[in-house]
Amino acid sequence: MESQRDSKRVPTTAEIRTVIAASAAGTAFEWYDFYIYGTLAPLFGKLFFPGSSPAAGFLLALATFGVGFAVRPLGAALFGTFGDRFGRKVTFLVTISLMGFATTAIGLLGTFAQWGIAAPILLVLLRALQGLAVGGEYGGAVIYVAEHAPPGKRGFYTGWIQIGATTGFSLSLLVVLVTSSLMSEAAWEAWGWRVPFILSLVLLGVSLWMRLKLSESPVFAAMQAADEVAKSPLREAFATPARVRRLLAVTFGGAVGQAIIGYTGLIQLLTFLQVSVHVDPVLTRVLLIGVLASVALGNVAAGWLSDRMGRKPVVLFGYLMFLVVLFPSFGVIADQANPALARAAKDYPVVVYGHDCSYNPFAQNGQASACGKVLDTLTRIGVPYAKEDSAYEAAPRVTIGGQPTDADALAPALKAAGYSIDPVRPPAGNLVLIVLAMLAIAIPGVIAYGPMGAWMTELFPARTRYSSLATSYNFGVGIFVGFMPFTVQAIVATTGDVMAGFWYPFLMVVLSVIVAVFGMPETAGTKLKESDAE
Repeated sequence: MESQRDSKRVPTTAEIRTVIAASAAGTAFEWYDFYIYGTLAPLFGKLFFPGSSPAAGFLLALATFGVGFAVRPLGAALFGTFGDRFGRKVTFLVTISLMGFATTAIGLLGTFAQWGIAAPILLVLLRALQGLAVGGEYGGAVIYVAEHAPPGKRGFYTGWIQIGATTGFSLSLLVVLVTSSLMSEAAWEAWGWRVPFILSLVLLGVSLWMRLKLSESPVFAAMQAADEVAKSPLREAFATPARVRRLLAVTFGGAVGQAIIGYTGLIQLLTFLQVSVHVDPVLTRVLLIGVLASVALGNVAAGWLSDRMGRKPVVLFGYLMFLVVLFPSFGVIADQANPALARAAKDYPVVVYGHDCSYNPFAQNGQASACGKVLDTLTRIGVPYAKEDSAYEAAPRVTIGGQPTDADALAPALKAAGYSIDPVRPPAGNLVLIVLAMLAIAIPGVIAYGPMGAWMTELFPARTRYSSLATSYNFGVGIFVGFMPFTVQAIVATTGDVMAGFWYPFLMVVLSVIVAVFGMPETAGTKLKESDAE
């Protein structure tokens, strides 16, 4: 049974359905706003960072994507405090308005060619505003729904909020797919890319209309009536060593693990298909939309299952499944999506020998060494390579399939060896295996993510729930997950191995397994905590 205070105002079934629908739709629209940039990161590298090499431009675009994550802890602290002091409803109305403004403004920016250095600076600032907004949005929405739900259905009800991330990402892919298909490539790069961002105004209007119809959370309303609202919720959240340990456990055992898995199946899968194995962008988006749509309800199913089996076993199963399928699934995609490239890499491996064979993906004026220039050429055209430092090589030496090759004439030699670096469409017979591998990567994400909203809500007391959940969650996601696309791609660029970057998500999820096992207690079926004494 819930406490007497929490049960003074029991929402009706119709009210709960309205709460879930409005909260889930608004969350999906906000994630659309946040992800649309990630969907177009390769194009933004060209439009806003053209002075760099193609590899550096893409990495800078990914780093700008990460900026939106890096400021999420600040947004969580700001809006978490606001939500604990002034209410859940008003806070996520503010966050969604800020997100809509920032997203629309990105669509109105001039490119580097039009505005010069002001363009990337303003882009970074607007991504930071998006990060502030999303830092407060997720915690507010999931807490709002959880505080309306009975103990035995919190996982099921908050599972609908967990759909928001995949739905928003899928919507961003769909909008990009449709708008880019309606115009020429030149028109798309000149002005068409702006349409998905400006469309945010329409989604903002729908979200505000839906959310304005909601009432305040019954838990917060009861605290207001009893004059028990925290004056300094963030300070209270960090007031004792026990509370700090709980925050850190949620950060590393919950936020980092499920977000690493989820983003691997979203942004990282998209990047791998388009950049590493050169699959046609249109086909990539179609496949990813289909895969994400087919697993979306898995969040709800996992949440429902956690109401019956417990949060911890369901989440840990998702973590362990990810560790098992990560490398094999991406290996299947690499082999099946671009067979010619995979066959060439196997039969005619590229090895670079040279003195000071280092590569800086951010070099603005070319690589410092002759060997680095060769690596830059290979990286720009997406060819995997191995490198061997040789102090006795005065000039870099390249072999393709063991045969010496002129380092100044790599392109024709690579083409002759069968390296396919233009966008490809895999043979129809390969698509089944590709889709199965994509599903294997996506399913652990929905399993781990589905129960997480309910689990985190149940771990924190009402007075500091918004501040505690938002801060711990967004610190983990913002710092350790936001720069994952950049980190993975930087590892690939410096090693020449398209699979090497996946050691980062693998090791981070291993850490999350350990912390979740030893640091996060089971909470399914318990009443929501009113204080730290419970």
